[in-house]
Amino acid sequence: SKGERETEKKKHKTNKNMEGALTARDRVGIQDFVLLDETTEAAFLSNLKKRFSKDLIYTYIGTLLVSVNPYKELDIYNKKQMDIYMGVNFFELPPHIYALADNAYHTMLTEFNNHFILISGESGAGKTEASKKILQYYAVSCPSTTLLNTVRDKMLMSNPVLEAFGNAKTLKNDNSSRFGKYMDIQFDGQGDAVGGHILNYLLEKSRVVHQNHGERNFHIFYQLVEGGSDDLLHQLGLERGCQHYNYLTQGQCAIVQSINDKNDWKTVKNALQIINFDETATNHLFEVIASVLHLGNVRFDSDSKGHALLNNNTELHWVSNLLGVDAHRLQEGLTFRKIEAKKDQVLSPFTTDHAIYARDALAKAIYGQTFTWLVNRINESMENKDPSRKTVIGLLDIYGFEVFYVNSFEQFCINYCNEKLQQLFIELTLKSEQEEYEAEGIEWEPVQFFNNKIICDLIEEKHRGIISLLDEECLRPGDATDLTFLERLEEKMGNHPHFVTHKLADKMTRKTLERGDFRLLHYAGEVTYCVLMCQSKNDIVKECFSSMDPDSRRRPETVVTQFKSSLQKLTEILMAKEAWYIRCLKSNESKQSGQFDEALIRHQVKYLGLMEHLRVRRAGFAYRRKYDVFLKRYKPLCPATWPHWRGVAADGVEVLVQHLGYLPDEYKMGRTKIFIRHPRTLFATEDAYEKCKHELGERNTKATGQRENTENRKKLIESCWRGTQARKEKEKRAWAVKVIKKFIKGYMTRGQAKNTDNSEYLAFVRQNYLNRLRDNLPKTVLDKTTWLTPPAVLTETSEMLRKLHYRLMVRKYVRGITPQKKAQFQMKLITSSIFKGKKDSYPQSVAHPFADSRISEEDINPRVIQMIRNERIKYCVPVIKYDRNGFKPRQRQLILTQTAVYVIEEAKIKQRVLYTSLKGISVSNLTDSTIVFHITREEPKQKGDLVVQCDHLFELLTKLCVIANKQNAIKVVQGSINFEIQAGKGGAVDFSTGPEPMVYKAKNGHLMVVSWALSLLSHVSVQTGYHFFFSDYI
Repeated sequence: SKGERETEKKKHKTNKNMEGALTARDRVGIQDFVLLDETTEAAFLSNLKKRFSKDLIYTYIGTLLVSVNPYKELDIYNKKQMDIYMGVNFFELPPHIYALADNAYHTMLTEFNNHFILISGESGAGKTEASKKILQYYAVSCPSTTLLNTVRDKMLMSNPVLEAFGNAKTLKNDNSSRFGKYMDIQFDGQGDAVGGHILNYLLEKSRVVHQNHGERNFHIFYQLVEGGSDDLLHQLGLERGCQHYNYLTQGQCAIVQSINDKNDWKTVKNALQIINFDETATNHLFEVIASVLHLGNVRFDSDSKGHALLNNNTELHWVSNLLGVDAHRLQEGLTFRKIEAKKDQVLSPFTTDHAIYARDALAKAIYGQTFTWLVNRINESMENKDPSRKTVIGLLDIYGFEVFYVNSFEQFCINYCNEKLQQLFIELTLKSEQEEYEAEGIEWEPVQFFNNKIICDLIEEKHRGIISLLDEECLRPGDATDLTFLERLEEKMGNHPHFVTHKLADKMTRKTLERGDFRLLHYAGEVTYCVLMCQSKNDIVKECFSSMDPDSRRRPETVVTQFKSSLQKLTEILMAKEAWYIRCLKSNESKQSGQFDEALIRHQVKYLGLMEHLRVRRAGFAYRRKYDVFLKRYKPLCPATWPHWRGVAADGVEVLVQHLGYLPDEYKMGRTKIFIRHPRTLFATEDAYEKCKHELGERNTKATGQRENTENRKKLIESCWRGTQARKEKEKRAWAVKVIKKFIKGYMTRGQAKNTDNSEYLAFVRQNYLNRLRDNLPKTVLDKTTWLTPPAVLTETSEMLRKLHYRLMVRKYVRGITPQKKAQFQMKLITSSIFKGKKDSYPQSVAHPFADSRISEEDINPRVIQMIRNERIKYCVPVIKYDRNGFKPRQRQLILTQTAVYVIEEAKIKQRVLYTSLKGISVSNLTDSTIVFHITREEPKQKGDLVVQCDHLFELLTKLCVIANKQNAIKVVQGSINFEIQAGKGGAVDFSTGPEPMVYKAKNGHLMVVSWALSLLSHVSVQTGYHFFFSDYI
């Protein structure tokens, strides 16, 4: 078929790529660093440079993908490339981000577990682009429907929105992500992408109010000012041109050639529509963004006492209008500090510096909360409502390890994050290696590696780590300064091997440290941090406290503690998933294609821990392959395995490596794979294979002449064989024609008496019918419709079989009836004879079995039991009794004994009605549950007729008929029921239907009973779950 031919072509191309990768290793480098002969940094960089020079930007370290940013467009991301990598084994094709994405996807489907892809690297290394490529690959490779396409569109369109609000131009990158992003893509059991969810970490809010020279604020501000329509800008009180806004001009590079803010504005507007932002939400969003720009233009003057004054209320009024807050309270909040002393509040005026700080803090808080709201709205848009179990692939795009000339609090948080991820990275890598060795039965050899737990503890340990000490110093009373914090660090950590300050350092090291610095020895190297964090470009430490509830007196968490908590939650999320890694590298600082800055690359290789990962992967065995794959490639090297190995693949590999002279310590045989320790062993095998291929080609050339001589013999044998096959085919067709003719003739004469023409056909019809009947026999006595219609020749037989089958089912059913069921049937028959076709609610009652009693003897007052002890209690039920005068409802118990009906109120017998004095019982034909007992009054003082309401009407009256033999006394009445209150005085109960049941005294003095109409009763019984089938009792 065409599909099989495509598969074969892909396999052929795959094998060809495998060959090319190994044989061309001297020219284009090795595609997996694990196969390097030497695991040195020089060998690593040399291989990376060799591949980069040939535009091979991807290289593996096992299953980790190393990506070098080429700073140019490469034709390796088209639909054709996607098709090549779909469903192909990870190592069969050259390294590519599509290979990693595809293998994560197919492993998830096969094992039905969760995965994540961690993308890390410096700003400008290509993390965001890598994340986009993976999303685009899943958008193309996953199954497609209208619903799924909508989900994918929202996932893809979330990127330009988050980039607009969370990315900015920096010195290193024109589109740098200034926040960490973790995105879960949810898949159902068929592999369809059905939803997504985003978590964001540590947005660089300080960028809103301050940018370094050569950097910009977040893209959305420039897009709004440059791309927004004139009407929108007028509505928001903005002018076109970034030069009008203090928050947009500090970096002095508002206009950048590589960024088209007008086009990006259109993209963002379109993306917001796709992810279900209506016009109102979009307008509110832009109003908040505009309010931040206006807030940045708020200026302060000083009065004679140095207190802050607002010199221009125009900008403040715009902020007030756009945010919908009171202008006076806003002005007060920017120029005064509120001090609470017990129940009193005192306003203390700000200095100008404090007012500017308050303004900037407000701007950052507004933007930070808006960004969180935006992420939540995107999550709502992508949310999958189906509760069935899903598997996910997470994409973690997060800042890499950073070292600058001055490293502030922001770098401390980023590097702490990378320490935790490195710890997770090593743990998961070692775990996966150990699991593979264990699964293959290979002894695990301990790996020597740097365990950075000691650094993580130094930073995050409770009560002793840097974060805990920073919290304590920020919150303690008195004058807490940056230098007191440094002294506290020196006091607590003076002996730690990974911590040093100017005071603790030796003479040589002290020359490299300022008095306000401390240095940490991270897994990636030494980093010196400036403890004077108030000078940081990130003002996050200045505003360590943030409380969403202004009335809350609970001590707020510092931002670093919040970041630590969110990082711990992220680690927990990742630990529950299978890990895949992409490490992105910048090829040079100038963003020029073709330039390979070896010093810069070495710096990144070190900080990304790539050599550490390589050493873990190379521990033990560098190469491993399944037996069938290894044998298929290298079997020409051994006469015993060429051209075909007839036995088990593992035995064939053992024979092959023995023939090649592998030493015992060079390889190990696992359960399904061969493990080769040294790359040189594999390369020697590959070189031998290349030589063997040429020798086989020469042999084939020599054999060509002999092949021509045997060609004629082959043709002769072939023609004889074909003739034999043709004759057999002819005989088979002749027999088939005969059978078909006989069948057609039998069909045409099927209505005649049995003869030679139709006997076989009729036998076939009988057998076919009986076989179908056997598989489709009715399962219950009530099933009268599914008996298969017989052919004419079997009409009589079918009827006999039907009767026999139903008699058999009846017999089985009757034998299975218990005495309890039999008693139920007898009572249900009595109920049917009285009410069937007369009372509307009867059909709904059939499904409910009768109970022996609705009130246990334990629930009846002992005094009552003592009073009626001589009469045996037969049945009890709760009822509502209506007074004869006024019809006030009363909760009562109704007890049936052998001789009388008792109406009980707690410990009192309110009325005793002998069965002999019960002259009649009346009920309506509607769906209500009202009963009127008509009583013969033998004495003038004796009470009149009894009116009650009982939820178990049919059960009560059936029990009464059986106990008192009153079956003929029950009357089903249409209209009203008259009853006797006392001698000479009567009353009436009127009945009607309505939207809801009720009982009340009507204006005419009658008792009005409103019940559901029959159609409403059926609907309500289905809705409330009271509609059952009485199959057990029918």
